[in-house]
Amino acid sequence: MATTNFAALTSEQKTAWSLDFWRMARNNSFINQFAGSGANSMVQRVTELKKSEKGARAVLTLIADLTGDGIVGDYTLEGSEEAINSYDKVIRIDQLRNANRIAGRLADQKSIVNFRETSRDVLAYWMADRIDQVAFLTLAGVAYTQKNNGGARGVLATGKNLGDLEFAADVVAPSADRHFKNTSSGWVAGDTTTDGHSVITYSSLVRAKALAKDRYMRGIKTGAGEEVFHVFVTPQVMADLKLDTDYISNVRNAAPRSKSNELFAGTSSTMVDGLVIHEFRHVPNTSALASGSKWGATGTENGCSALMCGAQALGMADIGNAYYDEDMFDYENQTGISVGKMLGFLKPQFNSIYSASTEDFGVLRLDLLSS
Repeated sequence: MATTNFAALTSEQKTAWSLDFWRMARNNSFINQFAGSGANSMVQRVTELKKSEKGARAVLTLIADLTGDGIVGDYTLEGSEEAINSYDKVIRIDQLRNANRIAGRLADQKSIVNFRETSRDVLAYWMADRIDQVAFLTLAGVAYTQKNNGGARGVLATGKNLGDLEFAADVVAPSADRHFKNTSSGWVAGDTTTDGHSVITYSSLVRAKALAKDRYMRGIKTGAGEEVFHVFVTPQVMADLKLDTDYISNVRNAAPRSKSNELFAGTSSTMVDGLVIHEFRHVPNTSALASGSKWGATGTENGCSALMCGAQALGMADIGNAYYDEDMFDYENQTGISVGKMLGFLKPQFNSIYSASTEDFGVLRLDLLSS
């Protein structure tokens, strides 16, 4: 019968377990597949602190478009150079930790499960899941006191709530020119308090992409020089899309006639007119809210805050390696494993020269009904 050897780890072994835990957490994280170090990433990962007069901070830099019309002909350009407007957005950081403790030597001896490996696996999944939850709440502008399905998280002792994270205070509601609801007349600016929402359709997605481009929201450039946007919806909204007749016709006629065709493959992501549409359970929705507290004038309509994301839609501070520690308790009868990570999230906003107001930099929130 296998038991866990909790002899003291060397510093090299501890580092190896820490890296292995974080590797597993990253691989399990859905949002992590959209992260990169450059400004062409949907989630821009900041891995180093920048020194400033206010101390070391995680900084995400946004570059605004030039506003002038330049100089024509042989008129003098010197002295009329246009300054590049940049916005340094500070991502506040905090640490998120969790731990497992086994009941004691006897429980460990009776178990056929290797506690160290099992603890690493479940903690890595927990960390990845919480990172995903927080990331999508941040993108949608929903407070961390709410669950992604709309329910309340409940209030525990201070320090045991996601709402106690330092960067929770930086979550902001969608800006006026980045928040739309789908109606029978098309996309209109507004919130979720009125009736008239409709389900997702192929045509509504095409119109939403046009909204993003009209508002000069940058997509993510591909190798061919084209721009794409990522759209995130719940599984129920994805099902509504796949049942839309225009969508079915588009996929049937445009996609390869093989088993890889999306109509037969059952994939969780699909490509439509430069939009990569993903289904994910943590896209904020109203499924856990009681009837009367959902959307619509009567509060009875289930809804989903679909998110159309371009470049630099989200900033993520990913500072240092994950922590991994083992300890003994109760006269070394009980063994415990703790993990932690220093991180932070921010939905960057900027002063738009096009709307003359503060706007979300790279995300549209599209409120939709769901089945």
